[in-house]
Amino acid sequence: MPGMGNFLAGKVIAVTGAGRGIGRAVALACAAEGARVVVNDYGVAVDGAAPSSQVADAVVKEITAVGGQAVAVADDISTMAGGQRVVDTALAEYGRIDGVACVAGILRERMLFNMSEEEWDPVVATHLKGTFTVFRAASAVMRRQGSGTLVGFTSGNHQGSVSQANYAAAKGGVVSLVRSAALGLHKYGVTANAVAPVARTRMSADVPMELKEIGEPEDVAALVVYLLSERARAERITGQVYTVAGPKIAVWAQPRELRAAYADGGGWTPERIADFLPGTVGTDPMPLLEQLAEMARAAAAGTRPNESDE
Repeated sequence: MPGMGNFLAGKVIAVTGAGRGIGRAVALACAAEGARVVVNDYGVAVDGAAPSSQVADAVVKEITAVGGQAVAVADDISTMAGGQRVVDTALAEYGRIDGVACVAGILRERMLFNMSEEEWDPVVATHLKGTFTVFRAASAVMRRQGSGTLVGFTSGNHQGSVSQANYAAAKGGVVSLVRSAALGLHKYGVTANAVAPVARTRMSADVPMELKEIGEPEDVAALVVYLLSERARAERITGQVYTVAGPKIAVWAQPRELRAAYADGGGWTPERIADFLPGTVGTDPMPLLEQLAEMARAAAAGTRPNESDE
């Protein structure tokens, strides 16, 4: 593509959820940096309803109109066959697969005590299983190639969510899947990382609280392009979770034990634990819980949270 970069020159990249929002921005950015792109989108509404292949085709047209190379795949990646077809299309059209970015996702918001199976299953299927099916198919090829990069999409909500337990659980699963991929594929020269974007999209439009740090899909796409590039591979970046929110890029901590203590002799009983755990092992305070308390206080006082220090 003329006048663009070559960060991904010669690479073949597949992007799921590439019809709109962040996925579209990622597909366009990959093409602009010299990649041939497999554009996957099932073409559904935010809640997963009414699929249409037109959105994927439209993004392919945008790429080819400016001299790039792209092909559309309209399959549902929550099925094994759908994930396989994304990768098989890359191989059939371009002969290899160098990177995948799994952006596809849907939302079905409901409080946990009211959530139905129909609100749980499709969200976990699209985000978590949909990342697995593409990673599964791509990693088999990348292992043989001795190179490749997997990028999963998580969310700051993997910390937990008041009214999206399904989404938060799926996004937490993506983080552990990415770390597992990084560990299992390291010796084959394949890297895996996760991106937790904060950007203005169809899915973020209904977020109830005002986000102070929010960017555009293009900011997220720039980070994904970097992670898919040889520059990131040369730095051995793998098993990482990055937030990108407008001007901010942050790396998340790896899970680790925070504090341990040991009893003097004898086994544990509930009574001993009750005497021992609170003061000695303690807790790791939950920032989101404190935010909820702050919002409740502000609501009671008729002000906005943090109004005084803005």
